This record gives sequence, structure tokens and C-alpha cells, in this order.
Amino acid sequence: MKICDRVSEIEDVLLMLQQQIISQLEREDGQARFCHDRWEKREQLQGYGETCVLEEGAAIEKAGVNFSKVEGQVLPLSIVQKRPELQGASYLAMGVSLVIHPRNPYAPITHANIRFFCTGTDHWWFGGGMDLTPIYLFEEDCTHWHQQLKQCCDAYAPDLYPRLKKWCDDYFYLPHRNEYRGIGGIFFDDLCEWEFARCLSFAKSVGEHFIPAYLPLLQKRKQMHYGEKERAFQLYRRGRYVEFNLVYDQGTRFGLQSGGRIESILMSLPPMSSWKYNWKVEKSSNEELLMSYLQHSPRDWVL
Repeated sequence: MKICDRVSEIEDVLLMLQQQIISQLEREDGQARFCHDRWEKREQLQGYGETCVLEEGAAIEKAGVNFSKVEGQVLPLSIVQKRPELQGASYLAMGVSLVIHPRNPYAPITHANIRFFCTGTDHWWFGGGMDLTPIYLFEEDCTHWHQQLKQCCDAYAPDLYPRLKKWCDDYFYLPHRNEYRGIGGIFFDDLCEWEFARCLSFAKSVGEHFIPAYLPLLQKRKQMHYGEKERAFQLYRRGRYVEFNLVYDQGTRFGLQSGGRIESILMSLPPMSSWKYNWKVEKSSNEELLMSYLQHSPRDWVL
């Protein structure tokens, strides 16, 4: 049986992850609920998806948890540049992608996705991961985040976590700013080195580790007192998030190049952000602590 014949199995896993994460986030916010927007594409890109967005919640200012499954006749340039041997191939792509922009500046932004590609030549691979973008740096939060991801990876291979952590650090870097977007996580984009069932199992495990990795951080920080200074810094740092997603993010580029649904592609952007001209943080401040970290080599948060 060809791998592409097993898409329904992968689809079921992704849809279950989407619903589990939505339920947990709604329970944690306690106020707002996700709106569910099902859509279909019938032009150069065919398929369907369900974009689920929560806005103006008590703890979450904006969150999106999206599923999509699309087919195209020619792979976009963003894929072919890395895999020139697949130029001109038809493809199927599906995945779950999420982003959370909390209301409280002390709670970190987070992003995660699990995706699967299969070409007409039956070449296939999984991709995904998750990363954390703090506005204010709490070392215990960073350690907890990376411990959860290491635990996930260690169940599959002893060298997997350091490899995927470095990949994540290298990927979420803004060269025009000479700084990292956040404190990283894990990232992978060509998982096919194991048999199919093991690759799917790992991708599923990554998705299942998102809630235990992130929710305790939101729970600890969502009630902390903050003022205008912290809100202004949050909007400033969100601007960096926007810059990365619009200039460098592979998922955004793939969506735009393939003719994807624009509202769903740009769901990841925050509800508000700012670009204050030549803004400098105060010396010896909590804001400088974060910026100093982001402008140096990434740290190993777990041994």
C-alpha cells in the first residue's frame, strides 16, 4: 500500500489533536470560545480546512488552531528550493497549526504545528514542532518548556532533542535584527528517516506534548499585575513576531505561493503590535534582560 493511501489515518490524528487543544484552551480561558470557520478551495488549490479562532478572551487575546488539507498540481517554490528533485510534482499537504497571543505580557506567545506532505511520486515527509516567544524572561518557564520537549524526543532517539532544538534555534532567527525570535523549542521539516508508523507516532506525540508544555506557563502568568510599560513592550515584541512570519516563515510563504486561503494563513498575526522608531530599552531592566538573551547564542535550558 502506498503511503499516500494512508492520508485518512493522518487526517484523523490531526483533527483529534485540533479538537483536544481547542477544548483545553477554552477551558483555561474560561470566557471566550473558538469560532469555527470551515472552508473549501476549488481553484488552483483544492481541499478544505477549518480555521478556529478565539478572540478577546480573559487570558487569551487571540488564538488560532487551524486544520487544512489541500492538493495542488505543482509544488510551490518554497518547497522546490529545498527539494529540486520534486520540481513539477503534484502534492497533498495537510496539517494543524496554532498560535497563541496571551493578554498578559508576562505570559509567552507560542506557536506549534504538525504537517504532512506527500507528492505524486509517493515521496513523503512529516514536519512541525513548537517554539516559545516570551515577552519577559522567566528561567523556570524556559526550563519547563524544554524539559517537556526533551521528554518527547528522548522516547524516540537519544540524539533527537539536541538536533531538533538546534534546528529550531537556527530557524527562528531574524538576521536583519541580529536576534532570535524567542527561546526556541524543537523544529523538523523532513522526517522520513524511520518507517511511516514511527514517524506518524512521533508527530502525534509532539502535538500531544503541547498542552503540558505550554498550559502551566499560561496558568502561572495570566494573573500577574502589569501596567502600560509592560503592555508597550509586549506590542513592541509582537512586532518582531510579525516581521518573522511575513518575511521568513516557510508556512506563510508556502500558503501564499500555493494560492492558499489568506485569512487562515495570516491568522498567526497578533491583534495589535507596534513599531516605535529606534526604541531602546532601559539599562538593567527586565526588558533589557530579554533583549540581551535574544541577541546572544541560544542557551541549553536542560542538560
